[in-house]
Amino acid sequence: MEEKLIESISGVRGVVGKTLTPDVVVRYAEAFARFSKRGTIVIGRDGRYHGASFYDILRGTLIAGGCRVVDIGVCPTPTVELAVLHSRAAGGAIVTASHNPQEWNGLKFLDKAGIFLNAEENKRLLACAAEGPAYPGYRSVGSLNDGSFFVRDHIECILAMKAIDVPSVRRRKLKVVVDAVNASGSLIVPELLRGLGCKVVAMNCEPTGVFPRKPEPLPENITAVMKRVRKEKADLGVVVDPDADRLVLVTEKGEPFNEEYTIAQAVDLVFKKIPKQKRIAVVNLSTTRAVDEIAKRRNGRVLRSAVGEINVVQKMKKVHATIGGEGSGGVILPEVHYGRDALVGIALALENLAEFGGTLSEYKKTLPSLEIVKKKISIGKRKPDAVIEMLKDRFSKFKINTDDGLKVDAPDYWIHVRKSNTEPVMRIIAEARTKREAEIHIAEIEHIMEKQQGGLR
Repeated sequence: MEEKLIESISGVRGVVGKTLTPDVVVRYAEAFARFSKRGTIVIGRDGRYHGASFYDILRGTLIAGGCRVVDIGVCPTPTVELAVLHSRAAGGAIVTASHNPQEWNGLKFLDKAGIFLNAEENKRLLACAAEGPAYPGYRSVGSLNDGSFFVRDHIECILAMKAIDVPSVRRRKLKVVVDAVNASGSLIVPELLRGLGCKVVAMNCEPTGVFPRKPEPLPENITAVMKRVRKEKADLGVVVDPDADRLVLVTEKGEPFNEEYTIAQAVDLVFKKIPKQKRIAVVNLSTTRAVDEIAKRRNGRVLRSAVGEINVVQKMKKVHATIGGEGSGGVILPEVHYGRDALVGIALALENLAEFGGTLSEYKKTLPSLEIVKKKISIGKRKPDAVIEMLKDRFSKFKINTDDGLKVDAPDYWIHVRKSNTEPVMRIIAEARTKREAEIHIAEIEHIMEKQQGGLR
């Protein structure tokens, strides 16, 4: 398979030494300096051990490009988003490949509101990168400023959330196992939990940037933390991805709470605390229907967007949503900032436990019972658009959405097939009342794709 640098609404990502090289970082960093009119830029990184060199290049290039750089260092992506907002910067940049494997890295870019660049802004940034560099003279070289205090600022904003009764959460004295995959959440997540009165069992919380497992917090990748929760007799486990915008919870039984239910439980909590007219949530097309069922119970409503944080955020702003997020476990609460934030999700989950009074597994039983299955298929020589057209014909009798690939909504299940924004794969996601049903629907899609692959090359 031909390897290419991935350019999307989620930024730029590539394999280190192959598609992501120092010259690529220079090109995009210099372009971003011009794009942001050489203003103040907040920067951070997810902690990958090979990220330090790329980070140095990013920082140096932005300064050479005339920017005032505010350097947070190793920190979550949402910390940079919040810092851009609070510092009234011209933008932000993060060296991260999010949940991608160890050999990957990349760049995420933020606008002056601390949110990801939209499609039009991305197009302009790519045009800047294609033009070639244009550095200012020596009198206009930028500066370097310390921004490490924004980590504490992030924690204080979480503790000040209206939905959180901090004294009540502290009284529960919850025991929490934390797995931060030795990346950006390694220090800030335990610190937040201690601020909420929790006893913390740190696991993979040494910020070395060396991942002890596959970093995407899928059930098959977090078996060690599940065992640790049982061994420690903890109340729950908390797992974040390398840049801490994704969150997965583990119940006291050592079972996955399911990343899809992170946003579901957050909507459940927030909706019951606000007036009915404000109960509006936005999630993406691949997010569980459990959110819709919860909203119905709470007399609220749910709208959907294409996959990608910026798509969710734009829709949230348009409809004045109170909460939003994606099925990957990212919760967006405008009260704090317009960005997926694992720390927001953690605090809401602990508040839910404090109010519920029981265990996390008991609370889960109060939520709609649905099963979601996700599959990745290498694009190879497949033509994604041709695949989508073929599947449109197959499922024409159902409700179809083509805003992002193909979403098929049947009465008892749904299927979403789309090209990934972050990996060279096509994603197939299905949800039904049982895992077996969802697996059958995915197998049907795979069979159709394999049967027709010869004609799609």
